[in-house]
Amino acid sequence: MTDWTVPADRPEYDDAVEAALAKLDLDTKADLLAGLDMWRTVAAPEAGLRSMTVSDGPIGVRGRFWTAADPSLALPSPTAQAASWDPALVRRIGNLLAAEARRKDVDVLLAPTINLHRSPLGGRHFEAFSEDPYLTGRIAEAYVAGVQEQGVGTTMKHYVANDAETDRFTVDNVIGERTLRELYLRPFEMVAAAVNPWGVMTAYNSVNGTTMTAHRELMEVLRGEFGFDGFNVSDWGAARHTVEAAEAGLDLAMPGPFTVFGRHLADAVREGRTTEAAVDANVRRILKLAARVGALDGVEAAVAGRAAAIADPDALLREIARRSFVLAKNDAPAGGGAAVLPLDPDATGTVALIGPAARDARVLGGGSATVFPPHVVSPLDGLTARLGDRVVYAQGVDLFEQIEAAGRGFELTVRPVAKDGTELPAEPLANGDVKWMGYVPGMTPDEFGHAVLEGRYTATKAGEHVFGTRGYGHHRLVIDGEVVFDDDHQYAGDDPFEAFFGPGVERTRIRLDAGQVLQIRLEFAPFDFPPGFPPSVLFGLMHTEPRPDEQALIEEAVAAARAADTAVVVVSTTALTESEGFDRRDLRLPGRQDELVAAVAAANPNTVVVVNTGSPVEMPWAGAVAGILLTWFPGQEGGNALAEVLLGAEPGGRLTTTWPKTLADAPVTQVVPDEAGRLHYDEGVFIGYRAWQRRGTVEPAFWFGHGLSYTEWAYESLEVAGREARVRVRNTGAVTGRDVVQLYLSPDPAADVPGGIEPVRLAGFAAVEAGPGEEVEVVLAVDDRAFQYWNEEDRAWRTVPGAWTAKAGRNVNDLPLTAAIEA
Repeated sequence: MTDWTVPADRPEYDDAVEAALAKLDLDTKADLLAGLDMWRTVAAPEAGLRSMTVSDGPIGVRGRFWTAADPSLALPSPTAQAASWDPALVRRIGNLLAAEARRKDVDVLLAPTINLHRSPLGGRHFEAFSEDPYLTGRIAEAYVAGVQEQGVGTTMKHYVANDAETDRFTVDNVIGERTLRELYLRPFEMVAAAVNPWGVMTAYNSVNGTTMTAHRELMEVLRGEFGFDGFNVSDWGAARHTVEAAEAGLDLAMPGPFTVFGRHLADAVREGRTTEAAVDANVRRILKLAARVGALDGVEAAVAGRAAAIADPDALLREIARRSFVLAKNDAPAGGGAAVLPLDPDATGTVALIGPAARDARVLGGGSATVFPPHVVSPLDGLTARLGDRVVYAQGVDLFEQIEAAGRGFELTVRPVAKDGTELPAEPLANGDVKWMGYVPGMTPDEFGHAVLEGRYTATKAGEHVFGTRGYGHHRLVIDGEVVFDDDHQYAGDDPFEAFFGPGVERTRIRLDAGQVLQIRLEFAPFDFPPGFPPSVLFGLMHTEPRPDEQALIEEAVAAARAADTAVVVVSTTALTESEGFDRRDLRLPGRQDELVAAVAAANPNTVVVVNTGSPVEMPWAGAVAGILLTWFPGQEGGNALAEVLLGAEPGGRLTTTWPKTLADAPVTQVVPDEAGRLHYDEGVFIGYRAWQRRGTVEPAFWFGHGLSYTEWAYESLEVAGREARVRVRNTGAVTGRDVVQLYLSPDPAADVPGGIEPVRLAGFAAVEAGPGEEVEVVLAVDDRAFQYWNEEDRAWRTVPGAWTAKAGRNVNDLPLTAAIEA
């Protein structure tokens, strides 16, 4: 456990908050709780309060403007960050994000996500850390500490049990109290106790019949029992009740200004449905946040000065990626010899690099966590930079699923046009997506009339090209002077962002020669969003190239693999597979990627598969390939990091979630509510490795904690004294390496616990590095909670009776060292 040093509140904060509060009238107080717009809070100059800016931030700090004109560093996904099992590294991630936040004038990051990997089908699986609450809590502590020690606030999210996306606005998650306490509340408890986060975000979903933005009981647990004293912000559009939410402790209903607070809350006070004293309690927490981040006159921020810029952020991004990559398999080819990885950069001959994601890198998951990075290094870029013409690329398959945002071959700009005809300067676009969420560049939403996206397309291939649009509003698409579409596009369902984040709509097909140039203009006027959503301009120009002969692509890849010394196949999911807004239907790789891998492996025994996904996928070909490297969504420097690891840099990651061989093997899969809108967590505390170990009859593809090294490790001894475990390990290989020492506790199998007890629990871990022949000792402290369960009858923590055993090793199913430990 780490004793974090976190910014302390200054003694004068309480007096400053009360002085500011006394200068505010009821209407202003109510407005402060409603938000100014999509990303900003309301200012109150009479009280010395400036507006504060919040921003999505799990993977990169987007800032107020979601545009390629204002790029953001794209980090490896949160699951990748956690796969490092390295709180010290994650703290540096926090420092980097804080520097990015300050660069973009952001006061608070809407991160980290500390929900759990309950089901592998969860659409935002990539945005959360782990299936284990203890690992999630430890990584989140480091994340929050790293951000807040630089003076930028954080918000733990999504409180609580927002573990799936299906019907997320309305689902009622039915969860037993023990399960809530031991699993889903545990990371929030750990972070609140360890690093004093300045914020929490309450979720869309309900828990046991009460929507989370108005869940008084669970907010009292967070504030009263866990000691949380920060502000509580709703997820965007989640607040549905005025009095109930305010009195339950919701302090900021976002996005503003059209929320359940503001004038609705002021009216409720005047009508006697709530009290001004209750409103004051909410406002005090907003003012305390302002004091902490330096937005309140008369007091110094919790951290003086601005976050220090990172000298070489790309180098840090590569380090994070390398330490996240999990070497899941590394065998010698069927003919014998050394393990397939690493490749010797001096001796390696030709490398066949295969797969659409090898060229068009998949570095981010979909939804609110996405950013526009300043650059992206693909696997093809990274490996070619190091091996030159020894790299031979083949596409292999076609991952086309639906028409997608215009990209390769397009040169596009977009500009806003006012209702009076005034046109503002155009800004360049990285692709066909325009995402002005809650703002319009250079004018107010009331002044805005429509947007003009225009530019040209140089056909990259001959054949039939498909052009389309998406977005909630009126579209007028003109190609080479011909109007091909001039009509409205509505959305269906409960989520108005569906019309943007969802698929595009085909508008026309045009046959083109390679190199042929088209002039394109798309005019877009948005409709008003429903109440509670601020004015936004969300639309896109969509395009699909002529589809290739996929069988020919596979044959070309097989020929390249057969002629190469090594074949590296990069497989991936797509934006329509892993994203906010929907859950997955299965764990299969999209398209014919499984067939491609099997064919390549049959042609070359030295085949390595790079799995570029944010969450588990089925790998029916796992037994036929020599190597499997899991790279997650690796961020903008992922291609460079991949090349470094393939050519000898240590892959430092370990799994934070158990990977099933098939979806049918997974112990928990349900993400769809029943007809009554309820999602029952009937599995109780048995998710992830807890469920796999308890069942004991089915082997997963890879266990929680699994990950190989380029060296060999011997686990030599485990000694326990009190609540400390000392583990000695030795690098018995020929190169310097890294390992993660993991400590688990097992209770007496006969322990009498209502509902049963898990066979093992993660209780500690430490990353170690050592040179050839070197021995390293780690000391792991075990806290009381590792021995306890929540007794629902007593409504209290109780120690599991009986003898306990400490077990140390390299993953939850490889624990060669054991020792007795007293509870």
